[in-house]
Amino acid sequence: MAGVPASLAGSFKGSFAYFTIKDRLPQILTRVIDTLHRHKNEFFEEHGEKGIEAEKNTISILSKLRNELQTDKPLVPLDDKLPDVPLWNQYLEYQQNLLDGNEQPSWFQSPWLYVECYMYRRIHEALVHNPPIDDYDVFKEAKVQSFFESQQAIIALCTYLQELLKNIEDLDEKQLQEEFFKLLQVSLWGNKCDLSISAGEDNSQKASPVKSLDNLKTSILVDDMESIWSLLINSKKRRTSKEVTRVDIVLDNAGYELITDLVLADFLVSSKLVSEIHFHGKCIPWYVSDTTKQDFNWTIKQLQSANNRWMSRCGINWEGNIKKGVLVYHDHMFWTLPHEFCSMAQVATDLYTELQKSHLIIFKGDLNYRKLTGDRKWEFTVPFHQALNKFHPAPLCSLRTLKSDVQVGLKPGQGEQFVNSEPDWMICGKYGVVQFDASL
Repeated sequence: MAGVPASLAGSFKGSFAYFTIKDRLPQILTRVIDTLHRHKNEFFEEHGEKGIEAEKNTISILSKLRNELQTDKPLVPLDDKLPDVPLWNQYLEYQQNLLDGNEQPSWFQSPWLYVECYMYRRIHEALVHNPPIDDYDVFKEAKVQSFFESQQAIIALCTYLQELLKNIEDLDEKQLQEEFFKLLQVSLWGNKCDLSISAGEDNSQKASPVKSLDNLKTSILVDDMESIWSLLINSKKRRTSKEVTRVDIVLDNAGYELITDLVLADFLVSSKLVSEIHFHGKCIPWYVSDTTKQDFNWTIKQLQSANNRWMSRCGINWEGNIKKGVLVYHDHMFWTLPHEFCSMAQVATDLYTELQKSHLIIFKGDLNYRKLTGDRKWEFTVPFHQALNKFHPAPLCSLRTLKSDVQVGLKPGQGEQFVNSEPDWMICGKYGVVQFDASL
């Protein structure tokens, strides 16, 4: 594409992409193998010898995959017959066509975004080939552990929300705006809890989320919260009683971050800024901690049955809103493809059309940011709108803590200042952005 910079790739030695493919991805595969091995008895109890056989075969496939990755072997087509296979294999052909004659796409030479997504899809393929454990979520254990280790923060957040909702009808516009900004920031920093970055290590939230906001304010490098507020409040003022204002949240991590997203959604609906919220999650286990439908349902059940009354109140309310169609969960295979979002209109027309119904789409987290911007070596000052490369289904914003080598929309000199003072500023998760694009 003319005027579009190169993709980030593992061929740039010393880059975060190189470090990820060389170290982090093999670590994640090792953890997956270890998880399967530790659950051998469970597979035997549920499925007998077939379970043990499936576990052995899956481990063997994943060990081979780890070796392919570490020795920079060519990427191979998928063959598990799932509906997304043709799209994956066409994408491999597309990558092949970008190379000179005899070269083949390989782990370190291909775009980082592609090979990282490809690894998670190959993990899924290994399981699909081995019933009866084909629907086993190898990351579930880590997601559950992260949820329970963040209990204090979850209790603090649910308590804050329930106290806020008691008086929400009495808040004037300025107070409503203040609360919106707070909960938007809580949702932004909830994105710090990412198990794929820590290669599955404990990365839970322990501090009280609302109390720590003041200290974090200076770490927001781009702050478009005012623009997002204007969009929502103006939409509320113009709305007739029969009209629907819809916000879509494209989810990232399960556990604590998902709670922050549900709390934000509850506030938006309860304050009547919005009439319905549509969540979008992953169809298959993805990037260690990403939210699937099972995680979404499990989280709400956990809250409902919690022995803290504010947690259970949240769970009961959210379940009620799901039944009423005020909160809606969707998944679509496009979210677990390697494609950047500017190709959604062609590759997943149905999803693009669905998103066009939204008044605002909130994209959570780093992977969504990478797919929004094509995971390319953009100059820091390139406008967010330009990096979206014509992806404009509706007004959209990104809530993202920085964990990879791509960032756009900064002021002149802002990025360079960090390069000199904090060399790891783009990958340490310390900084965040709230970036808005008003669409066409």
